Amino acid sequence: MQQFSSQGYDRALTVFSPDGRLFQIEYAREAVKRGTTSVGIVSKDGVIFAVDKKVKSKLIVPTSIEKIFKIDEHIGTASSGLVADARRLVDIARRQAQVNKLQYHEPISVTGLAKYIGDLEQMYTQSGGIRPFGISLIIGGVSDDECRVYETDPSGALVEYKATAIGFGREKALEFFEEKYNDELSLDEAIDLAIEGIYKATDGKVAEDSVEISVIDKETAKYRKLDAQEIEVYLNTVLERKEQEKKEAEEQAKKEAEEKEARK
Repeated sequence: MQQFSSQGYDRALTVFSPDGRLFQIEYAREAVKRGTTSVGIVSKDGVIFAVDKKVKSKLIVPTSIEKIFKIDEHIGTASSGLVADARRLVDIARRQAQVNKLQYHEPISVTGLAKYIGDLEQMYTQSGGIRPFGISLIIGGVSDDECRVYETDPSGALVEYKATAIGFGREKALEFFEEKYNDELSLDEAIDLAIEGIYKATDGKVAEDSVEISVIDKETAKYRKLDAQEIEVYLNTVLERKEQEKKEAEEQAKKEAEEKEARK
């Protein structure tokens, strides 16, 4: 990569390197990786968004940091990457949802909105004088009685998931979801899974005031943000379980060490 960078292939957005790479898009993806962890999960009863806001100073008001946004009554999104870029895409998504409602007299579908945002992000990868969005979004919601979650990235790529994660620790969270996810999760079970996914991604460094959770119930197709008291209950349940698992693992390791010593 450094060999081609020195030849200027990372300076122009629209120029491919000899090995077929667009470095500016790769740099934008790095901005996403440096963002905080966000997850989206489809359950049999709805869609769940959860994010780790990582409040880095006690002077910051936690509620002033937004990583989950309501797009329409039935659609939400979670972000990771450059916060200002997220606000820009969220504003565009909200406007498109309203335009669709005015033109067609019906709510925009989750798939339609996700494709619109993906197309917009892709457009910002093929023109001079602009830069890619340094943001990935998890767009999810309920339409036509179906729960859907999509992930977009700075290249404009669009993939539908049952459970996904973006930002810091993405690989750890996805590995955990692949092991634990099933199609019959209730909303409560999916929230629990989402929090534990963030726990895995952050190596257990989860604070009560840094987690934000929103749900869209399949039956009502209404977006709702959980309040601090609700989140605290879910978070404490996960943290207590992980602490118990840690103690049991330590006791098991101690027992095995004693048995090994006794056999000598």
